[in-house]
Amino acid sequence: MNPASRLLLLIGPLLLFLAAAYLVPFLGVMRWSVTLPEPGFGQYRAALGDPLVLSVFARTLRICAIVTVLSVTMAYVITLLWVRGGPAQRTVVELCILIPFWISVLTRAFGWLALLSNKGLINGWLEALGILSEPLTLVRNEFGVIVGMTHYLIPFAVFPLASSMRTVDERVLMAARGMGASRMRIFWQIFVPMTKPGILGAALVVFVFALGFFVTPAILGGGRSVMVAELIYLRIFQSPNWGLGAAISVILMVGVGLLLALLMRQVRQGGAR
Repeated sequence: MNPASRLLLLIGPLLLFLAAAYLVPFLGVMRWSVTLPEPGFGQYRAALGDPLVLSVFARTLRICAIVTVLSVTMAYVITLLWVRGGPAQRTVVELCILIPFWISVLTRAFGWLALLSNKGLINGWLEALGILSEPLTLVRNEFGVIVGMTHYLIPFAVFPLASSMRTVDERVLMAARGMGASRMRIFWQIFVPMTKPGILGAALVVFVFALGFFVTPAILGGGRSVMVAELIYLRIFQSPNWGLGAAISVILMVGVGLLLALLMRQVRQGGAR
């Protein structure tokens, strides 16, 4: 048996499982989008011509872009301490990275709700200190959604960044240092460009995860910052309009697929350079 056949034999069951778990349901959703309530592409025209749907897509892209920038920026600092810090720093950072994976997204969302609500801990402390005369509105808006999503997605951005930082050649940094470059110049002009594939990979992971968020926006947004996943839920289970919900789902999946293809192309080109 040649190596290609062995590889196919090994990954074949995984490919079959992925097809059964993801491809078959997606094909069913595509069928709903062109058959319910009647055959045709009317649901796609309705989705793309509905100002409400377009505004939700615009809000989703805006929130996801902000969350991606914040998550990757914070994860970069955390990863830098993890990869290049001392033993004590690495231990603390590892705990900060791993512990969030043991806490469910629902628990974290309600935790932020307890912190950010009008009668929550943050507003209570600020009012007790005399800094505020009335509570700030930190939840049931985009701010609360962004905070909750960023907190959840930072650990997912750490691992692509760590993989990229560990491949940086120390000799290049030492050569730049020997030629008189300052630490800041080495960091911005050498270290950051060398970790660009990790930055793009982390941004890709965070952005794709953020597009499908449901629980955190539903709890911290309070119905005032509806994102695409929540809109699909409303159209399928509360309207109900299964055809329109399926059409929105297909549009989202196609958009994510095109984005993945574009970003993966950029990552490959960056790696080749």
